[in-house]
Amino acid sequence: MKEIIVRSCSGLLYVVLLILCLKYQQLLMALFFVFGIICLAEFKKLILLKSIIPYFIFGILYAFFIYFQLFFTTYKGIDEFIQILLVLTIFIELFLIKDLFSVKTTPLFSSKRFILTTFYISSSFIFLILIANYYENYNPNILLGAFILVWVNDSFAYLVGKNFGKQKLFEKISPKKTVEGFLGGLFFSCIASYFIATFTQTLDFTSWLILSIVISVFGTLGDLIESKFKRQANVKDSGTIMPGHGGLLDRLDSIIFAAPFIYLFLRILHYVS
Repeated sequence: MKEIIVRSCSGLLYVVLLILCLKYQQLLMALFFVFGIICLAEFKKLILLKSIIPYFIFGILYAFFIYFQLFFTTYKGIDEFIQILLVLTIFIELFLIKDLFSVKTTPLFSSKRFILTTFYISSSFIFLILIANYYENYNPNILLGAFILVWVNDSFAYLVGKNFGKQKLFEKISPKKTVEGFLGGLFFSCIASYFIATFTQTLDFTSWLILSIVISVFGTLGDLIESKFKRQANVKDSGTIMPGHGGLLDRLDSIIFAAPFIYLFLRILHYVS
């Protein structure tokens, strides 16, 4: 009972902090900078990287993109850099998906460790900010909707999987995940997309429905990929900063991995609309 209370309080504090900071662009940027540093620290331990260089890379990238968002009203000139970062990030994440299905252990040679900290962790936090600043206008409801879809997917994947799950989804990496749980999370995320579209008045229902599928699929893959890194490191959690939950990376792994794909969809949506 005590563990449930601690877990609930820890999770509630995380959610409240996020929602409060979403109201103000500067606070959100500061929060995600702190989150990014913590996730980098946790991930560096998982991949046995002791260098401090990833912190400098994250700081430079984050400061560069934030500077333009805060002091310039247009993306002219920086949009090309965003597109390059997006392509590189998605490219690296696709390789992580390939490693998830094709090899027993993810290769972690020296240069790959720096590539992962840059394009798997650091750049994803930049895209989270870009999602909130969709097409040059700060609109936290889009990012909040994405987080809600992640929470709905995770919650119902757990509930459906626990009560009805029989077929293992990826037993060698995450024994508790089931196909039924994944489909349950996807189904309820699709339902939640209707209410998000109705109450946030941001994107239409069709767009949110597509986003719910994108988030469920890539969020689940992100969770599995982080689980594989933890299994290789022989640890249960990425850290201990959130009592009852583990590390911050454990809570953000889904949205971190899905963020570049969410942003890519928003860009495509803008150009075709």
